[in-house]
Amino acid sequence: MPQFEGMNVQVLGISVDHVPCLKAWSESLGGITYPLLSDFWPHGEVAMKYGVLRSEGYTERAIFIIDPEGVIRYIDIHDIDDQPSNEVLFEELAKISPQARKVLEERRAISGESQALPHGGVVMYCTSWCPDCRRARAWLKEHNIPFVEVDIERVPGAAAQVRKWTNGSQTTPTFDINGTVVVDFDVARLTELLLKR
Repeated sequence: MPQFEGMNVQVLGISVDHVPCLKAWSESLGGITYPLLSDFWPHGEVAMKYGVLRSEGYTERAIFIIDPEGVIRYIDIHDIDDQPSNEVLFEELAKISPQARKVLEERRAISGESQALPHGGVVMYCTSWCPDCRRARAWLKEHNIPFVEVDIERVPGAAAQVRKWTNGSQTTPTFDINGTVVVDFDVARLTELLLKR
């Protein structure tokens, strides 16, 4: 949430789950700092209006950016375990909000977008919330494989690098193993590259 400060935006989460379920999920993550809305009753009515309610009764994972006039300006529907980088969202926000554009430009000037990304050995590009990233971390530690972790939501240029390797998708984890790229938590490929030497 601090990354969205000053951009004149309101982040909301919405789910077809009941309020107690949302509360438990929020607590399991150590708390959520933005409002979580329940689309539980009538079940999925809002999701249906946005075209993301599946016939099974749950929703697609989706992000909508709605401008101050109520016009949907950006839609991203993606796999449940993947999430676009905040950088993608910042770029979209900058297209519709002068405040967001100014904040983004200031951050880039301060952070220096040309920061070099790590290379050599095992580098895992990930996010803090991704279930496959958690499994990959545990697997690497279990096999005593040293690795460098790069959070694509925090390190400038990391998300763009992942999109380049994955033909535009935001798949995590993505590994750079001495120049060989492995997309997603592919245990067979990681075993081949890291354990069968």
